Amino acid sequence: MHGYMGKIAYVDLSRQQVEIRELDPALARNYLGGSALAARLFVELGALDAAPLAPENPLIFMTGPLVGTVAPSTSRFAVCARSPLTGIWGEATSGGVFGVRLKMAGLDGLVITGRAAEPVYLHATNGSVSIHPAGNLWGLDSYATQQALKAQLPRASVACIGPAGENLVPLAAVLNDAGRAAGRGGLGAVMGAKNLKAVVAEGQEKVTYADQSTFKMVSEFAAAQVQEATGTLRHYGTLGYLDVGFYFGDVPARYYTAGLFPAEKVTGKKLREDFVVKNSACFGCQTACGRRLKHERDGQTITVDGPEYETAVAFGPLCDNYDLASVVEINHLCNQLGLDTISAGASIAFAMYLQGEGLVPAERFGRAIPWGDTVVMKQLVEDMAYRRDCGQLLGQGTRAMAAALGVDPELAAQVKGMEMPMHDPRAFAGQALSYATGPRGACHLRGDFYLVDLGLYTDEKTGLVPGPRHSLSGRVEAVIRLQDIRELDNALLRCVFASLPVDATAGLLGLLTGQPWTAEDLLRVGERSFNLKRLLNNHWGVTAADDRLPRILSQAYADGGAAGQAVDLTAALVEYYALRGWDGSGRPGTNKLAGLGLSELAGRL
Repeated sequence: MHGYMGKIAYVDLSRQQVEIRELDPALARNYLGGSALAARLFVELGALDAAPLAPENPLIFMTGPLVGTVAPSTSRFAVCARSPLTGIWGEATSGGVFGVRLKMAGLDGLVITGRAAEPVYLHATNGSVSIHPAGNLWGLDSYATQQALKAQLPRASVACIGPAGENLVPLAAVLNDAGRAAGRGGLGAVMGAKNLKAVVAEGQEKVTYADQSTFKMVSEFAAAQVQEATGTLRHYGTLGYLDVGFYFGDVPARYYTAGLFPAEKVTGKKLREDFVVKNSACFGCQTACGRRLKHERDGQTITVDGPEYETAVAFGPLCDNYDLASVVEINHLCNQLGLDTISAGASIAFAMYLQGEGLVPAERFGRAIPWGDTVVMKQLVEDMAYRRDCGQLLGQGTRAMAAALGVDPELAAQVKGMEMPMHDPRAFAGQALSYATGPRGACHLRGDFYLVDLGLYTDEKTGLVPGPRHSLSGRVEAVIRLQDIRELDNALLRCVFASLPVDATAGLLGLLTGQPWTAEDLLRVGERSFNLKRLLNNHWGVTAADDRLPRILSQAYADGGAAGQAVDLTAALVEYYALRGWDGSGRPGTNKLAGLGLSELAGRL
């Protein structure tokens, strides 16, 4: 099949067995790849009721058809499993070069089950996978692990866990290519539970094209368009958004309770002023939004991965901290230890909020956790990774913290167990609806509607045009459409910053695969993926009652760019279910399932 390697490796760590299976062309057509195909394979494995950290819980690494091609910004890979943080569908994607290396190894993906008796790593190359001892790597941080494996296999790329994953922390990430992270949902803990320290991928196999010359020509045109549209990202990184977001009230501070703060202290411009900054790009990307910084640490100058927007806000304004140097250091520490920076920062900020408001005394945490105390923040990050002292509690996430501390669960800024990202739902109503209904909980990448209302992502043919940002009147269908498009992007494994209009994507995919595609075909793939994940979540107990924002995210700010804007999704959700074809309980209806070809799968769910 053009665009695919045609093979998926099934690895049983308990039995130390590897089986290479051919990729079913029908599945490739209906799900494409990425998290969509992973969800479909997950159902087939029949381990739906396995606990997230049980050996039977499948862990799936997946590429997509555009990965390894000359299409712009298509080097990503997905990691999927039932999430130990949320208990529902878990998925995370990452850039860098690992996804390309996995495909060059002759594989479209890996399906990993079981648990090794001792620590191991997997080596994927030449269309096969081998299992190797990793006892000497256990205990190393993520950077040291990558360095050790690349010393043996210098042409390889490594995806691994740090101490947080080894210690089964529900906020543990999977790190690759230095500080790139598949961060959300605790999938690093799933690796740790399987005694899987790393996956190493290398090879020389190449993707084939149905029409390579035309594909290359169209890709070059698309790359030029992406480069022109992402100049700010290239210059300031994702942190360049903070100035814009602050104006619109989209940047939360003091644990989602303040809309005004000294934003000028933590912007992308400030980062460039205070540090020696170099751009860092994923494979085949013209944007180069990543940062590499010179940082002073213990009297030495070291090069570290710079903080992205989400990280800078999570450990900055959200914690009432405006010391950018400390954010850089904490980001590097999280990368070393293998922690999701969004959830880790949010959990620390929640503890600060609870103490600061007098809701939980310091004694319950075993220490004082004052607003903006960077020394305490660094210590808490380490304590979370090693499950020490109150880090044991903070590392479980904010929903578990609220339950354990006996505080009002409406104060925990999360949806379905996933901590809220650093885009405030009070700033953009469409974003609020996406958070409430997304497949993995609160997620700004599975429906980044704030980009639509800012005019930064538009597609007139699919109805994605800017509108009144505080209103959902006549706009619910557009939110649904963007969610389906992001499902498509995560099936193709294309960066959202390089997302093309759907009809252009259809043409590009046709040139690659040799099969005709229409925009409607691709939107149906996205819709099918979204509904399949919803069925999985229904199986794990998600209902309409879970499609909501907690009170701390719904009540209006007194100040800032979103002042006076309370969030009420009641009417929008009724319309959303009707347009989705879901029943009142929040489950896809019979007609919708039949139309998407999901009826048979629904019988298992």
